[in-house]
Amino acid sequence: MPLSENLTFQTDTTSERIRRHRKEIWNRLIERGAAPIFPLTVPRTLRSFSLGEVAEVLGVSGSYLRQLSIDGLGPTPELGTAGRRSYTLRQINELRAYLASARPKEALKFCPRRREGEKLQIISVAAGSASTTTSFYLAQGLALQGYRVLAIDLDVRGSLSKMFGYLPSGYPVPNVSMFAALRYDDDRVGMSSVIRPTHFDGLDFVPGTFELGEFEEESSRLYRSKWGYPDASIRMVDALKEVEEDYDVVVIHCGLGSFLTAGAYEAATGVLVTVRPEWPEIASMTLSLDHFSHDVSLIEQVGRPAAYDFIKFLVTRHDPRDVLQQDAVGLLRDSLGDDLLTATLWESDAIRQAWMKNRSLYELSVGEVGRSAYEQAMETLNSTNAEVMDIISEAWGRPKMYVSRASRSTTAGKANSPSRGLSK
Repeated sequence: MPLSENLTFQTDTTSERIRRHRKEIWNRLIERGAAPIFPLTVPRTLRSFSLGEVAEVLGVSGSYLRQLSIDGLGPTPELGTAGRRSYTLRQINELRAYLASARPKEALKFCPRRREGEKLQIISVAAGSASTTTSFYLAQGLALQGYRVLAIDLDVRGSLSKMFGYLPSGYPVPNVSMFAALRYDDDRVGMSSVIRPTHFDGLDFVPGTFELGEFEEESSRLYRSKWGYPDASIRMVDALKEVEEDYDVVVIHCGLGSFLTAGAYEAATGVLVTVRPEWPEIASMTLSLDHFSHDVSLIEQVGRPAAYDFIKFLVTRHDPRDVLQQDAVGLLRDSLGDDLLTATLWESDAIRQAWMKNRSLYELSVGEVGRSAYEQAMETLNSTNAEVMDIISEAWGRPKMYVSRASRSTTAGKANSPSRGLSK
């Protein structure tokens, strides 16, 4: 090695040397076309839904849908064995539009998309117990009910991204996450360029990648500099304003990044906090509320009041047969009152099995995980989503209708009647 080159090498810091090695190897991989691309997309398709499932989610009878098909009204379903009809999610949404037009007095029931004057609902799901699963099933559940949904992953590890089938591989390709729409330099891009479609009609997605860490680092440097606070949260607000006409609900999965989380809280119209009903988990959630309060106080200190439509708490991974957990749920209900959702998300083998298949329960049929476990899990998922949808309806000045579409027992998280949603 030439002396001058050796001297340059010796003046490098350890971190600079590592970055230089990474860049050199990565550039050579690119030259050979061998650089893995992030996110690596796993091909996903969504099953069709039976006529009975579609009738249940739309709140009409199966015989009515069958007659529509016979009369050639609405989308044409696929005919399977013995003339069984099935619909894709896109066709279900076409049915929604047709029914809303044909039965205008029930238009909101069939097509819940926001109307003129109703603001975009942005739900930030705080990092916590099962917050990734909660974000995932909420986004998919809203899409199945006919909302236009954007899911955003702010986790540098891409935990929500993996559930959508976007897997990290190698060094991330630049500008594919929210980092691209928030960054401070000239490479900042428009929000629409980082949004990806999913296999759910009406559900789009922004992946989380390692480059979100760059935004945290840069924001931290700016915060410590003479220029003071970089106002990273305003960038989140502005980015979402660019696409607000395209969606009804945005679900933001918060990671552990301070500035990204502050942005999620500033942009939010509502916040959902998850907690497992065990004493150490409740203590941990209580501490996380300090961070939440601190972030909101910083927003308020600069004259931007955080006027949320709601702050709600959700019990997750709940085993209702566990006496200690029931005691913990009771403490939470006494402390939080109506701010704790009535439904709880139960601990579920069916949800775990779906995850192992790289799917959600909404994507699977009952036979793939066992009928009893499947139906029980769908009850708790749909009960939770129904409460959130009624909260959204209330924020829009509409009457609540989702929870009332099926009677529920007073036991937290348990529905006695058939669950609302695509569950059978």
